[in-house]
Amino acid sequence: MSNSTTQKQEGSAKNMFASLAIPILVAVGICIYMFILGNPANFEGGDNKNHPIAEGVGHTLGLIYKGGFIVPILLSLVLMSITFSIERFLVINKASGKGSAEAFVAKVKSLLSSGNIDSAIAECDKQRGSVANVVKASLHKYKEMAAETSMDKEQKILAIQKELEESVSLELPMLEKNLVIIATMASVSTLIALLGTVLGMIRAFSALGAAGAPDSTALANGISEALINTALGIANSAVAIIMYNVFTTKIDKITYTIDEAGFSIVQTFASQTKR
Repeated sequence: MSNSTTQKQEGSAKNMFASLAIPILVAVGICIYMFILGNPANFEGGDNKNHPIAEGVGHTLGLIYKGGFIVPILLSLVLMSITFSIERFLVINKASGKGSAEAFVAKVKSLLSSGNIDSAIAECDKQRGSVANVVKASLHKYKEMAAETSMDKEQKILAIQKELEESVSLELPMLEKNLVIIATMASVSTLIALLGTVLGMIRAFSALGAAGAPDSTALANGISEALINTALGIANSAVAIIMYNVFTTKIDKITYTIDEAGFSIVQTFASQTKR
């Protein structure tokens, strides 16, 4: 099975993962809200319409439950941020290879300089990951062009560069996949939290504006709804932004290493080939 076919199959599997994970995480968020946060044991008198119990974990869970129907939406977004961050962490770490990418590139350069292409290819099999995949494809083309007699030097170099570009175009999209979901969590969480805050404040002011003495329970619930939604949304947005920046930095580092390795391969071929 070719490398491109394997990568297409992996891409399809990752698309299926995202399609399945999102609805499942939404369902889990709703279940957490209803059965864990809304557990009657977390409230006075065993009724989730009452105030949360005075102290303990149940007090915190009940307080979050009072955030209203926006809370399960925010919980789902939190679960998505966590799930897709873990998924990207595993994928990008795998793409980085088994050892140091810098040491791998340095070793390949050394082997190429001594004309030991087969050993350089063997190093790619040991290293694995996106950098090794690109380098391996380029080295196979390097070896093929070294034995080619019907093409001139410039044509051979262009052939190696084309193979390098095609390999990169297969690898990089796999690294960036699902990052858009994490980026979306960063902005959507804040907007939904703002909606929950506004709805909570509406409830609070409605309680204050009621005829006669203000309903302290309704006032407290409205303020709780506003503040809890704000806290959840901002926290999830902060986590999503941090993880997105961490992953893009890692991908940039991999891209730079690939560019460095590709440049070295082309330059070595150019210097060692007479025609």
